[in-house]
Amino acid sequence: MNWLARNAWARKGLSGLSLLLAVIGVGMLAYPFATNLYQSRLQDRLERELASDDLRAKWTQGRLGEGDALTRLRIPATDVDVVVVEGTSSSALRAGAGHYPATPLPGEDGNVAIAGHRTTYGRPFHSNDKLRKGNRIFLETPVGSFEYEIVREPYVVEASNWTPIRNTPGQKTLTLTTCHPKGSAKQRLVVKAVLVDAT
Repeated sequence: MNWLARNAWARKGLSGLSLLLAVIGVGMLAYPFATNLYQSRLQDRLERELASDDLRAKWTQGRLGEGDALTRLRIPATDVDVVVVEGTSSSALRAGAGHYPATPLPGEDGNVAIAGHRTTYGRPFHSNDKLRKGNRIFLETPVGSFEYEIVREPYVVEASNWTPIRNTPGQKTLTLTTCHPKGSAKQRLVVKAVLVDAT
């Protein structure tokens, strides 16, 4: 302690380091809050877009672009209600959840795949690990509503494993993916469902 008292530069350096660490700590705490606020405002715009005639025309003509509203996703078991956008780029996923563009659209033949955040941007898939076989997932689009039933317990794969979103010709399936464990992109948590009803 006497050494610190004799060295003003050391005291200043320690004070500066303490301030820097405090700023970093506040930033880490504020970041998820800021992303959730951003996502909430974006969702308001996407809800209006989802109900528009313009989006319906894009849907039917196959002209959906990255970031366009695609479908409302509801999961009653985890109290999820989010508008999913087209695309899974970093900017598209600021909406909270995005549709893998190379996969079919909701209700179509094949494997509809959707990625979603787990700890930021509204964290719509935060509780996907709590979903169970038999839980229902609803996708409401400008051209129809589709009900899917989860057919197996959520499972984990490596982040480099793209098998879960492969197409399923002759079947109408839905796959949800999110990061695992929470706060890490090391692995993916996967939820699998099949279409049981369409309106």
